[in-house]
Amino acid sequence: MSGTGTRQRHIAHLHLHARLTEDQYAHIIELVSGITPHVQAVPPNAVQLDLTSALRYFGLSPYDTVQMALMRLKGLYGIDTSAGLAGNRMLAAMAADASAPGETTWVPAAGAADWLYPRPVTALPGVGRVAAEKLGRYGLHTIGQIVDLPPGTLQRLLGAGPARLLAERARGRDPRPVVPSEPVAHLAADLVLERDSLDPAQHHRAVLGLADRIGQRLRGESQVAERLTLTARYADRSSTTRTRPLPEPTGHSPALAATALALLASLGLQRARVRAFAIRADGLRPADGAYRQLSLDPGDARAYAAEAAADRARRRFGAGAVRPAALAN
Repeated sequence: MSGTGTRQRHIAHLHLHARLTEDQYAHIIELVSGITPHVQAVPPNAVQLDLTSALRYFGLSPYDTVQMALMRLKGLYGIDTSAGLAGNRMLAAMAADASAPGETTWVPAAGAADWLYPRPVTALPGVGRVAAEKLGRYGLHTIGQIVDLPPGTLQRLLGAGPARLLAERARGRDPRPVVPSEPVAHLAADLVLERDSLDPAQHHRAVLGLADRIGQRLRGESQVAERLTLTARYADRSSTTRTRPLPEPTGHSPALAATALALLASLGLQRARVRAFAIRADGLRPADGAYRQLSLDPGDARAYAAEAAADRARRRFGAGAVRPAALAN
């Protein structure tokens, strides 16, 4: 049995076959957090997800939910991922290690002991070269041999503490929960275009829409941002990123859109076939603690009042109730 309760957990370990920058890794955490909020970073290039509560929401099997995550990573970032799916964190990580890029190994709880039995003892976490050599001198090379060994014999070889821990791991036991990291000080939104696009007007609408989404989320969480980052991903899987500070910390969609469109112009995409855009807002802080520049333009007050009214309409009638005129069909 895995886990400590009667409810069967479903843990996925995703090993990303790519060298990731800190920003890319943060974007990936943000992406998989859209599947489940129970995401634990495993730097530099892996994440673990507790899918247990997400299965009912998506109406998918654990395996199909993992495939959804892998397809998103492949489609948005071109990353091949080795995945492991099991009842606890240790088994999921071991299953990912046993998977080729693009493949998923699922170790059901009922079959965990049989799956572990023939595997080398070095596949267990914490069994390094010195421990493996010591066990090997006594003919102990597989996990099954550790399971079959009397506890007293293993204690004489390794000592009471290490023997107890190794025996627990050899039986596939790992009570550790997936613990989400502290919330990071950024928000991100991305959009994959229906087809690779050369159309500047479509690029403009896509970026404007993302800026509006970021603004809605900032205001919904009573936060403001200090800077924006725009990333364009192209048909050849390359990408370009630009960052610019906002004139003042804000969650006001027109201000965010103005900076986002300036970043778009700086990319010079006249001949670029764009596959996707992503906007990231950094330097978040509570809105009630942020300064706002004094404006003598009465139009500014009207714009803020209109935006607040639009937010109230969205909360009551849905996200699509009010849209910027430039995004209207």
